[in-house]
Amino acid sequence: MLVFVKKSSVFSPIRIFIFLSVLFIIYSFSIYLKPLREKDNINVKNSKQAAAGKDVWQKNNCHTCHQLYGLGGYLGPDLTNVTSKPGYSEVFLKAIISNGISRMPAFDLTNQEMEDLLVFLQEINETGTANPQDYSPQLNGTFTLDNLE
Repeated sequence: MLVFVKKSSVFSPIRIFIFLSVLFIIYSFSIYLKPLREKDNINVKNSKQAAAGKDVWQKNNCHTCHQLYGLGGYLGPDLTNVTSKPGYSEVFLKAIISNGISRMPAFDLTNQEMEDLLVFLQEINETGTANPQDYSPQLNGTFTLDNLE
């Protein structure tokens, strides 16, 4: 008489798959919720206006010619730190956006859209530098600045 014994393994493929899936979900939530845990680093005073400025940036396809953090088009300059450059006052930036310069066309933005766009660029300026070679990727999918100025 043959006796069949069901072999129950702790390391069965389905258990390993379920275990890894749960770990992936936990890890994903920890990465996506990290900004909420680090409230000290979040500047929320102008976040609604900056979000509206980002909409203006996207609506007018600014990313086609300009870069933020070294990513975007190459026809115009990187605008990550444009608001902190010497001589680039708010009045100067408004004049360039409204009248155009060289290959940049003039944009007919409302006063509110112009203010929102400048707040967006100011908040981008406060977040870091534009040179992507100064950053190194981390295992958790983020980047850290290698060369502090």
